[in-house]
Amino acid sequence: MSLTTTPFGARATAAEVLDGVDLSGRRMIVTGGSSGLGVETVRALAGAGAQVTIATRNPVAADSLVREHPGTRAVAVDLADLASVRAFCATWRGPVDALVANAGVMMLPTHEVSPQGWEMQLATNYLGHFALATGLRSALQAAEHPRVVTVSSGAQLRFGFDFEDPQFTRRPYDPFVAYAQSKTADVLLTVGISRHWAKYGITANACTPGWVHTNLARHLDQATLQALGLVDTEGNRVTSDHHKTPAQGAATTVLLAASPLLAGITGRYFEDNQESAVVEGGPEAMSGVAKWSMDPVAADRLWDYALTALS
Repeated sequence: MSLTTTPFGARATAAEVLDGVDLSGRRMIVTGGSSGLGVETVRALAGAGAQVTIATRNPVAADSLVREHPGTRAVAVDLADLASVRAFCATWRGPVDALVANAGVMMLPTHEVSPQGWEMQLATNYLGHFALATGLRSALQAAEHPRVVTVSSGAQLRFGFDFEDPQFTRRPYDPFVAYAQSKTADVLLTVGISRHWAKYGITANACTPGWVHTNLARHLDQATLQALGLVDTEGNRVTSDHHKTPAQGAATTVLLAASPLLAGITGRYFEDNQESAVVEGGPEAMSGVAKWSMDPVAADRLWDYALTALS
């Protein structure tokens, strides 16, 4: 199977990817759409005519974006709390043309758990989005060509999903391992949707935005920020050649959510607006998607594991 390619390079912006695309009448949901990459994702989708619902813990933070695009609205949703997700799904009416699972937390310094007892990064980045997608499945099915997009990370190259101790109840908690596991789970979610919901006409793909300065790094201490090359020894932000602007980082997300070039494509992983090759994961991998992130057996196992949390 050949990899999907597009005419857009790594520096294309979200607006450029959707240039000439008419999304009038399309209804889309973007989680975490009130800050960072989410803002640029909402801005591009709404700019192309979509009616966008911003699902965010802090709707007030999206006030200026809502004013900028009158067809946009912001609704309070806490992905780490399944009761909040269920409440949102219960009030939704009509079809959903695209669900963009963009919200996330990264490298919480201490082991925190959700109301359901899940490690907080896994609860927010994966389980909340799983609950949102399953809660809106009928609404997605009602759309003409529904899509689900999960924003993962290159961190999925580092660690697979630990089914033996996913909540760090026995192994020592490690902020990066927990983050990487949650981002592997995000890719496995798209694989699961492509396997379980193809019969409903729902497609799903995952992507990495690349290196972008956002508030996602707010939980990292100075030493970690410096080790990652995000700040210098004086604490000043460092922007390297491989860093993107938020508008560039959101490009692959909107490509998957709305571009006609991706019609019918499902169960894939993209970076820099191109489909990524499947590679061996590990410390040496610099690009691509790890085999463990695309493993259909792991995807089915994680799907069943998540369903138990929703029951």
